[in-house]
Amino acid sequence: MVPILLVLLLILVLFGAGFAVEVLWYIALAVLVLWVLGFFFRGAQGRWYRW
Repeated sequence: MVPILLVLLLILVLFGAGFAVEVLWYIALAVLVLWVLGFFFRGAQGRWYRW
């Protein structure tokens, strides 16, 4: 009984980690798109961010 529960727990942890990594990829892609759009709307010389 315990090994089955451990395997199920491992599956849940791996599923959660995979979901989190996929969400982080989507967030990184959204930030990249916003950065590129800001770069093109402002031009190469102007800075559209403060840092």
